[in-house]
Amino acid sequence: MHRIARKPWQTGMVTSNTPPAQGTRLDPWFGAYAQRAHNMRASEVRALFAVASRPEVVSLAGGMPNLADLPLDDIAELTAKVIATEGMTALQYGSGQGRPLLREKIVDVMRLEAIDAHPDDIVVTTGSQQALDLVTRIFIDPGDVIIAEAPSYVGALSVFRSYEAEVEHVHMDAAGLVPSELEESIVRLKEQGKRVKFLYTIPNFHNPAGVTLSLERRHQVVDICKRHGVVVIEDNPYGLLGFDGEPLPAMRSFEEEGVVYLGSFSKTFAPGYRVGWVVAPHAVREKLVLAQESAILCPSHASQMAIEAYLSNHDWKRQIEEFRSMYKSRRDAMIAALSEFLPDATWNVPEGGFYVWVKLPPGLDSKTMLPRAVTGRVAYTPGTAFFYDGTGADHLRLSFCYPDEATIREGVRRLAAVISAERESVEIFGTTPQLDDVTDVDVPGPDIA
Repeated sequence: MHRIARKPWQTGMVTSNTPPAQGTRLDPWFGAYAQRAHNMRASEVRALFAVASRPEVVSLAGGMPNLADLPLDDIAELTAKVIATEGMTALQYGSGQGRPLLREKIVDVMRLEAIDAHPDDIVVTTGSQQALDLVTRIFIDPGDVIIAEAPSYVGALSVFRSYEAEVEHVHMDAAGLVPSELEESIVRLKEQGKRVKFLYTIPNFHNPAGVTLSLERRHQVVDICKRHGVVVIEDNPYGLLGFDGEPLPAMRSFEEEGVVYLGSFSKTFAPGYRVGWVVAPHAVREKLVLAQESAILCPSHASQMAIEAYLSNHDWKRQIEEFRSMYKSRRDAMIAALSEFLPDATWNVPEGGFYVWVKLPPGLDSKTMLPRAVTGRVAYTPGTAFFYDGTGADHLRLSFCYPDEATIREGVRRLAAVISAERESVEIFGTTPQLDDVTDVDVPGPDIA
């Protein structure tokens, strides 16, 4: 008896009763996806990785920390000792909330930003990106509104889009989020009948804008959100990486019930361990633990124990000071190169963190200019990646965290040449290549200074 080959939608393996829509033959499961899956898309940062990782391209695009200054021999020894002496625990399942000892160590870390927390307030997560996903999952229904700075972290926008939230951007200036505009947005949205669930903010050395929310505004922002019943999600991966002075107090330090705090070891230690955390009010914490257990059962025991060993046996505060000095030197190199090669552009001078937010000369589009930049062997992140509605083409983000000072200078020099050529092209032809063409650009051979 001959069997008749059937398509997936004819077998009962999918819930749709109709075949895939026209033009989707490359994905026979198109009609089976949940609606939220159609909101998922590759970020412009991830789309850059294939070309930015080529050795001939100077990448000023990604936010990878420089790990060269880490004591790798000591870390290897500590990690080996953990496996040798506690391997049966390190390689086993664990608590969905995270190990008690690590949570005690996290309390010590947060004291540097005036947070007085209890270990029970903390949920350990697989990086702060997972923390952001869990928080969004327990708060957001489709159509709910999240308020975020303009611009905002591209990874957060991807999470918000996947949960079918609406995002309302609020303006920033040199002192961070503008409180009056925040309150005006909340009032207007509520008058329109919309549910504003939370404010998402990066108060320290913002990604991508590089600015820091002033102490006065921190109190104002918390007060506004508290009066209007809006939760504050305080995302703080860079707070200990200021170049001068002591860290500003976290908003969580003066408001416990209205602030959910996200932290991470990715920038102050190493991202490969994928360990972050959430500090939340009791009821929120319980929801987060349940969400965590349903997502991954528990965070990695081995990673948690390796970080416990590092924090217990290494001078981690001194290590952070070394990172601060190193990143400050790279920041200075980028600002000096921008001043030398791009005097027609404008930019902020960040007091910490990884990023400089550059406004292009009039008439240029950072997204359409990117293929020319890759041809010119330099990569950046277009400003459009950091706005929910795809605006921001007049800006780009430059990262100074990974390349050394000489490479940063060379990268900015190449970028200046790209901008000069782009201006001439726009003046003559009024058009440039599109971003979709970036992976097809023919990049010249190795020639990095």
